[in-house]
Amino acid sequence: MGAFEEAKGKLKEAAGDLTDNADLKREGHAQSEKGEAEREATEARAEASAREAEASAREAEQRGAEHLK
Repeated sequence: MGAFEEAKGKLKEAAGDLTDNADLKREGHAQSEKGEAEREATEARAEASAREAEASAREAEQRGAEHLK
């Protein structure tokens, strides 16, 4: 969702530039910044999930090694 919001904001910014509409340009910039923040948050959550999965796999590996003792 963030990438789409970011792209919409950039389009509004460009439209504001073309039409010399400062309000539209500011609105587009704010929307673009919001989209970028949403995209970065989504990426951070995905990275955290991947690290949690890796930690779970290592824990299972550790338990397996302990069980063989």
